[in-house]
Amino acid sequence: MTLMAEHTSQMSVEEFETIAAAAPETVTLEFIDGRIGVKKVTDGDHDTIVSWLTKRCIQARPALDVYHGRGLRVAGYRQGRAKPDAVLAPEAQFAGYGEWADPEGALMVVEVTSYDSDTDRRGRHEKPTAYGEAGIPLYLLIDRDSRTIAVHSSPDRQVGGYRDVHTAKFGEKVLLPAPIGIELDTEVLKNYVR
Repeated sequence: MTLMAEHTSQMSVEEFETIAAAAPETVTLEFIDGRIGVKKVTDGDHDTIVSWLTKRCIQARPALDVYHGRGLRVAGYRQGRAKPDAVLAPEAQFAGYGEWADPEGALMVVEVTSYDSDTDRRGRHEKPTAYGEAGIPLYLLIDRDSRTIAVHSSPDRQVGGYRDVHTAKFGEKVLLPAPIGIELDTEVLKNYVR
């Protein structure tokens, strides 16, 4: 008989929020699956990709707002805290919130990979699980390491993650399904990878 080790959290959410509030501007802290994570400060190519996506989304859907670094309560009955690179939501969706908002109303979260050792665990595994569990309709992962863009849809709130994942290479056209409903030509993304 195999016994599963019980997962324990590194700290309480309240302790994490205290630490995150005191963190220097050179890092972004997140709390996913009971563990604290550090996001590197972004580079110019990373920021350019987020800016490119923001323009495309606002041009196609002007009634949406794009939030950068918006703190969301995700995973395990809101026991996680994530700061996606971008969140698309209806206009003024997060007005009145402090640093950490309920993800209700978020239509899509976006992560652009950084060149660090935590990218695989965080961006490709933990975050899609947390965002799907939170019921966010779409998770878009722009993966500079593999030069791919992955569209995660059909969130599964029971087990976390998404039931559907479509992956395309940079240079291909990618459809962001409902509730976003726009097509992206990703050719330009080839310019922003090492």
